[in-house]
Parts: sequence; structure tokens; C-alpha cells
Amino acid sequence: MSAVNTTPGTPVSAGASPAPARRDAEATKTAILRAARHLLARHAHADITLKAVAERAGVSPPLVLKYFGNKDALFARVMSFEEDAAALLDAPVEDLGRHMVRHVVVGQRERGADPVLRIAFAPLHGDHGDILRANFRTQVTERLAARLGGPDARLRAELALATLIGLGVMFGIARGEELRALSVEEIVDRYGPTVQAQLGSWQGCSAPGRDG
Repeated sequence: MSAVNTTPGTPVSAGASPAPARRDAEATKTAILRAARHLLARHAHADITLKAVAERAGVSPPLVLKYFGNKDALFARVMSFEEDAAALLDAPVEDLGRHMVRHVVVGQRERGADPVLRIAFAPLHGDHGDILRANFRTQVTERLAARLGGPDARLRAELALATLIGLGVMFGIARGEELRALSVEEIVDRYGPTVQAQLGSWQGCSAPGRDG
């Protein structure tokens, strides 16, 4: 009996079991979302077509419609940071700086992008850029601030994320040669404490100009 083709976007034969079919569907959805994120990081939303997404994902345009309905529904999903934030912040607070750095660098090195860095391209997208910014604030910044607690939690979250995004831009966009020559753990060892320092408490001190 011939093997079942499980390439994303290729129909599975009628005799195949449901489990491989479900796995194939998830792989196809993942490929489509990855393609849409890649294009959104490089082009204005209005310039991206479903055909371009499908070609990038290696599937047919009807499959994009099957899984996401239309372009607006697809990009509503792409513009959400909910799942990305869950992975980015999945570590104890005392080790969060190192974890966040590792997450961004591994994403860049293994997948060529980190979804959180989409916020750097918000100015390209007009009204959709406003959606990206609002989602980033509520789903990433405020979620991180809630994890931190204490004085100036929101400010500390913003500073830590600014530090992290700067690393991602230098690694993945500016492609700093010396930085990219380091191993993941070397980058984590050198840069993790920098992010962690921004996450830390100011030990009750007020920010300049806030104590009247």
C-alpha cells in the first residue's frame, strides 16, 4: 500500500486515519500563519494578497479560505499576540530575562522571525498598525506588568520589552555579524541580565518627577 502524502495543503486519501489528517490540517494552518506573519513584517497590509500568502505557505488559495475564511479573519489572527506572549513569558520572573532573550533568538535562528517583533512594523499598516499596537499593549505589555507587580510595573515591562525588541532588531533585521556569530546561550548569558535588570524592582524609589 502506498504511503499517505502529508504535505501541507495536500488532501489525505480516504483510507487515512483521522489523526494524521488532523495533524496535516494543523501543519497547514501553521504554515499559513507563518507565511502571513512573514509578509506582514515586510509589506503594508493592503499590499498583501491571499494568493501571496498561499504561495509563501506552499498551499492553494482555497485552503487559506477554508481555514481562515477571508483576509480580514486571517490577519485578525496574525495581529494577535496572545499565543506569542504566552510563550515569551513562560518562565519564573527571576529567570524571565534569560528566557525572553532565548525565545527571541531561537525564533530568529530557527524560524527566521519572532512574532513579537511584528510590533516594530506597525507604522507600515495604517489603521491595522493601530490594532497591532493596541494588541501589543494589552496582550504583551500589560500581561508582563501583571506578572511583575510592585512599583512602576508597567514602566519596567515597557523598558524590558524595549531592550528585548532592540536585540531582535539587531539580530534579525540589521543582522549584526558579531551578534549572529555567537551561540544562543552566549547571547543569553550576555544579554539576559540586561533584560532582567529592567524587570527588577526599583526598590520603592520613585521615578524622577513623580514624587512632587
